[in-house]
Amino acid sequence: MTATGTDAPVTTASRQPSSETEPVGSARSERLSAVIQQHGALAVLALVCLVASFSFDSFATGDNVSNMATSSAFLAIVALGMTFVIITGGIDLSVGSLFALGGVLAAWGSRHGTLVALLLPLAVCGLIGVVNGVLVARSRLAPFIVTLAAMLGARGLLLALTDEGADTYLIGKGSFLAELGQGSTLGLGNPVWITLALFAAGAVVLRRTRFGQHVYAVGGNEDAAALMGAPVARTKILVYTLSGLLAGLAGALNAAWLASGVTILGNGMELEAISAVVIGGTLLTGGLGYVSGSLVGVLLLKVIQNVINQIGSLDSSYQQVVSGAFLAVVVVAQTWLGRRRQLA
Repeated sequence: MTATGTDAPVTTASRQPSSETEPVGSARSERLSAVIQQHGALAVLALVCLVASFSFDSFATGDNVSNMATSSAFLAIVALGMTFVIITGGIDLSVGSLFALGGVLAAWGSRHGTLVALLLPLAVCGLIGVVNGVLVARSRLAPFIVTLAAMLGARGLLLALTDEGADTYLIGKGSFLAELGQGSTLGLGNPVWITLALFAAGAVVLRRTRFGQHVYAVGGNEDAAALMGAPVARTKILVYTLSGLLAGLAGALNAAWLASGVTILGNGMELEAISAVVIGGTLLTGGLGYVSGSLVGVLLLKVIQNVINQIGSLDSSYQQVVSGAFLAVVVVAQTWLGRRRQLA
């Protein structure tokens, strides 16, 4: 064991570099791994955007950027809730169905006013999130099974409300709800500004509040968190509730954008949200994650999709191939970086 200044005096000059260099090298390696894990997706996004800007004349135009931002907003809101869930070590497969259900409920409720159109999807989808959280936290059921059941149940409720998808509820073009989804401010759609505000609030909650500390603690080591006095069950219930609320809100905003509650939306959105969160640097095992990273992950997926559309000769299914391959690379990189930080 190498002696330190507190253990014993250093008597030779040859021993001093080894006692100082090793900790410094380990700290640098750990910091480098953390930076790559947190900002790697941002670097890739910047590189892809740079190459696409020089390769396609229409990529960097204002209209294309605005369309990408607006179409990314709804997935980003869902991914925000998923970030909290995954940091606790859980998973939520119900968000895609809740997204579609929220849109249908908002369109149906718009006949009774904007307030009903917004509150109804939040209430129903939030309640389903509460049930998910209670079953996961109190009954100690596997999140995969619980949220899978919720996904099927929400989709069934959606079909019941729309007569197996035969009925499509419309939103009046002159309503405040339609303006909320279709209007723009300073060149960006209102859903984009709402998304940015939600992510700013999410970052503050996750990094600056006691609840955020509990989220990280539960994901890092649930038993240790309980021993430290963290409300493990309550934290889990809250993150699943938050996920349900945000999925319902995203669905309502999407319905306002489309001026209708489309029943076929949301299929596979849960996998897109999980991919975006993981690509953004959040560990699937929990305990580590970034709200900003999830936003970058969403943008990266949407930019890849837009680039494939710009190419024109490639089928849209290639976007899923590229996204899946990229996700696999990210998971392998996360595993390698995690091991390197442990060894450091």
